[in-house]
Amino acid sequence: MSSVNLMAREVAAKIVFYGPGLSGKTTTLRKVYETVRPAHRGEMMSIATEGDRTLFFDFLPVKVERVGDCSVRLALYTVPGQVFYNATRKLVLQGADGVVFVADSQAEAMDANRESLANLEENLLENGIRLDRFPLVMQWNKRDLDNVLSVEELRRELNPRGVPDFESAATSGRGVMDTLKTITRLVIKDLRAKRIVPPPRPAPPPPGSAPAGLEAQLAQHLHHRQPPATTPPASTGSTAAAISATPVPRTLTAPAPPRVEPAAVPVVSANTGSKVLGPTSALAPGDLFDHARAAEAAFIAGDYTTCVTACTDAVRRAMAFAGEGSLAQQAFLLHVDGSDLLRLQGLSTLPQLRVDDAAFALYVLMQVFVRLNAVGLPTAG
Repeated sequence: MSSVNLMAREVAAKIVFYGPGLSGKTTTLRKVYETVRPAHRGEMMSIATEGDRTLFFDFLPVKVERVGDCSVRLALYTVPGQVFYNATRKLVLQGADGVVFVADSQAEAMDANRESLANLEENLLENGIRLDRFPLVMQWNKRDLDNVLSVEELRRELNPRGVPDFESAATSGRGVMDTLKTITRLVIKDLRAKRIVPPPRPAPPPPGSAPAGLEAQLAQHLHHRQPPATTPPASTGSTAAAISATPVPRTLTAPAPPRVEPAAVPVVSANTGSKVLGPTSALAPGDLFDHARAAEAAFIAGDYTTCVTACTDAVRRAMAFAGEGSLAQQAFLLHVDGSDLLRLQGLSTLPQLRVDDAAFALYVLMQVFVRLNAVGLPTAG
């Protein structure tokens, strides 16, 4: 079953490579691992028998290109080929969003192919899924060997539904990535049809127009928080005086304010005129108090780029209290969500930042401050 992280705009989908023993499932997954850039893959795990057959499963999380404004993370599995491990097959197949059936193209393997395909259909039915309504791609493997059946024969015997199929030689990688790209497209199409993948975020409104949706609600909230303008009353007539004394709310469509530096813009109560703390600065340690105040002030001013920049810098400084080491090591020691940190770093590469991006940056900064307070960092002195 796929999962969606709405805050990170990320969809996780599970694809299972199914087929008879020694058909090339594990070799296919290894070739994917070698092909995908290291930054976009996780650790590959495999448990095999003495005969080099997959006993349990291979697992390879791979991050693929964005779909709309959502990134997609694939979890790739293989099942054991041997029939007597069918209980494990069922376990691995649970929650799958799509299947690649890896068939052995050799003539002597046709019976094993048929048996494995029938087993796939049976196991899916136990989960309430019909194979003809499920994302499926056929991979005709071992096309580099002699004594292989023609593609027409394989289609006639194993692909009467006419699902997409590809010839492959997993040892060399031929056809492997084409198969993966196609099953990924089918899975994403199926998730969209089920309304699992969130719709793309609407384009920003044209300059001068009123913001819509969540941004409009936040803008309205921020307007109400602004201190009233202190325009002196006019001296000509009561009507003119009333108009001139009316507070003019700030709008998010006004020209962008200048960049806010730490401690440059205090947060002021509209009622008392005294300085008050926002939730982020209230959690901040003394050394980072000014950075937190600057981030909050930029958010209130509608300068989302400055807000994200201030939050990113404050997070980097805050994580350093955990000691020397990489950001991942510091996050592990502080129990900070690594995916949130990666998302925050990625915001700096976006050409235009929105109010929800800035709100997310403040959320990450508060999360880091909470973890520092929980472990008593930074220490006094």
